[in-house]
Amino acid sequence: MSGVSRFSAAALFSLTAATALAADEGRPRIMHAEMVTAGDAKPGRVLKVADSPAPAAEAPAPKPRMFEMPVIDKSKAEDPYKNSQPPAPPPAKPVAAAPVPAPKPAPAAAAPAPAARPVLKMPELSAAQELTRQQREMMLATSGPRKVAANPKAEVEAKAVVVDYSKVQWAYSGLGAPENWPKLPGNALCGTGKRQSPIDIRGGIRVDLEQIGFDYRPTQFRITDTGRTVQVDVAEGNNISVLGRQWQLVHIQFHRPAETRVNGKIYEMSAHLVHRDYANNLAIIAVLMERGMEHPVIQKLWNHMPLDTGLSVEPPNVVIDLTKLLPEHREYYTYMGSQTTPPCTENVLWMVFKEPIMVSPEQIGIFARLYPHNARPVQPTHDRLIKESR
Repeated sequence: MSGVSRFSAAALFSLTAATALAADEGRPRIMHAEMVTAGDAKPGRVLKVADSPAPAAEAPAPKPRMFEMPVIDKSKAEDPYKNSQPPAPPPAKPVAAAPVPAPKPAPAAAAPAPAARPVLKMPELSAAQELTRQQREMMLATSGPRKVAANPKAEVEAKAVVVDYSKVQWAYSGLGAPENWPKLPGNALCGTGKRQSPIDIRGGIRVDLEQIGFDYRPTQFRITDTGRTVQVDVAEGNNISVLGRQWQLVHIQFHRPAETRVNGKIYEMSAHLVHRDYANNLAIIAVLMERGMEHPVIQKLWNHMPLDTGLSVEPPNVVIDLTKLLPEHREYYTYMGSQTTPPCTENVLWMVFKEPIMVSPEQIGIFARLYPHNARPVQPTHDRLIKESR
């Protein structure tokens, strides 16, 4: 084909297309081209570029759905404007009136209206529309009154029974244990005192302490099982002299383990020799006991041990030499403390021998069968001055 023929064909195609578009502006646009060659004109051929709407008869049948769409009951839809006034809708554009369908006959018996469901309150519809489905589900799941987390400890404390300590007797275990002594009537000082005994003796200053003057003599005795310890009462005339005063020996009490500790060390047992002066002040000498050889004075006391609690034995024509209950060397620690039993009276002069005496395992075992543990726990020193013989 020559150059002129190609130009004529292209011009004719463009003109025909423009004319068709201008004439059929309101109808569906069908673009077509008519190819004409110079000198050999043939009938034109129409090429469809965009299909026009197919006739109603040729419309394809709708494809069946794999799953049936559920029917939505719009009467149960949540109202975001419950208890509030919705915004006024925008003015509607005028539209042609649609034919009103005939009302359907009402069912014979109307079903009862479902119970109102709690709805999520939102201030504006636009805010609800901006939430994702996951956010809306989360808000619905966390709505409603929150449960208060249970506190088992508080429930146990609320159910705890208030204990009446007014009739409780002091002891070394149970309700009357040392930790409850301050709660017992008349024993508040056991918890509030600043000079309580026993203590763990540490950091004593080494000085030249005066020698304790002992005026002990062989004496008769009465031994009693008090229910808290074994107590030995002695006859009058057994005295000590210290700090320029005379102190009379009243009785001896035994404890297991030893209540006083020295630099943290715990001894098997201890004997407390309780003295009283003319002004009713107390001075207590503590004799520490370690496991070793049999002690003759301890054995004589155990030979006359009472058979039951509360009983006393006062053997006739039997005496004990109290000087043999003391260690050979008489160096000691001293400090101001208190009684180690209620009412925990303070301003008691304590003297603790550095050297312990020996008692046999059998003698320790005899006492342990009665009182395996009758010692008060150590108390704070509160920066008390402790002296020791050098």
